[in-house]
Amino acid sequence: MAGHHRAAATMFAVALALGVLAAVPAAVQSIGVGYGVNGNGLPSASEVVQLYQSNRISGMRVYTVSDDILQALSGSNIDLIIDTGNEQLSSLAASAANADSWVQANIQSHQGLNIKYIAVGNEVPDQGGNTQDILPAMQNINNALSNAGLGGIKVSTAVQSGVTTGFPPSHGTFSNSGSHMPPIAQYLASTGAPLLANIYPYFAYKGDTTNIHLDYALFTAPGTVVTDDNGNQYQNLFDALVDTMYSALESAGAGSVDIVVSESGWPSAGDAVATTENAQTYNQNLINHVGQGTPKRSGAIETYIFAMFNEDKKTGLETERHFGLFNPDKSPAYSISF
Repeated sequence: MAGHHRAAATMFAVALALGVLAAVPAAVQSIGVGYGVNGNGLPSASEVVQLYQSNRISGMRVYTVSDDILQALSGSNIDLIIDTGNEQLSSLAASAANADSWVQANIQSHQGLNIKYIAVGNEVPDQGGNTQDILPAMQNINNALSNAGLGGIKVSTAVQSGVTTGFPPSHGTFSNSGSHMPPIAQYLASTGAPLLANIYPYFAYKGDTTNIHLDYALFTAPGTVVTDDNGNQYQNLFDALVDTMYSALESAGAGSVDIVVSESGWPSAGDAVATTENAQTYNQNLINHVGQGTPKRSGAIETYIFAMFNEDKKTGLETERHFGLFNPDKSPAYSISF
């Protein structure tokens, strides 16, 4: 998660009361957790892998690629999203050779990894960012993987809800800040890769507390909050945000593209609604919910919680340092069941 989420909050006041499906008991879906390293006193990579395994966490998003992390993951059977890092985009877009070198150094040189996706850029901002580099970088990485015999790894990019606009969810389109997205969406459709979407009801709620109620953001609304003009009923904001993204993909001619929720979470400290109780409520309800899909798309949603640890070196608002499920000493920040 980058500091970008402040922008996502204001941009997604448009989320308004976007709602969700009445809660139906569903089997718990296997779920991943993002592994960030912007904190003091964090466990070693091998200890982190053991912590994932002991908690039956089946997926990991790796934001900072390093030899020790990838070596610790070898043979672990943990599903992986590997980020290139935004600072690499220009280089990866500039030449196929640079992409070949990145794949050689970060993918080919490590054995025993279960890499599902490469995230080429994470919430690259349209203002001051290099969004024009995302698609050529994706294409170069895709070709490099194919040349290395690793074509089974899907290449995508991770976006936040601010790249879409529209209410209710069926009206979702890519916004002015997401003007780079239609060609990317069409490319994903051509390769069969999903779109990685960072979905945060917390930031949408913070951006419009007048129209969005806290229970709607926390999966605790007692009934339907929004009925879409196609008849879909929304009881939670997470489903509404995901379905707005699906509608945007459809409007871009890429309706076949699936969404993987590459980040979602709730901070446990730092403002009035960032409490341990709310963080536990949101994340546990998220884990319990994603196995049943959204009103627009049935089927389990592959989802990664942000984040494994509270990271005290993160910049920005105080809440940024309190998204962790665990403290640096590996003790739970609060009780959670996977």
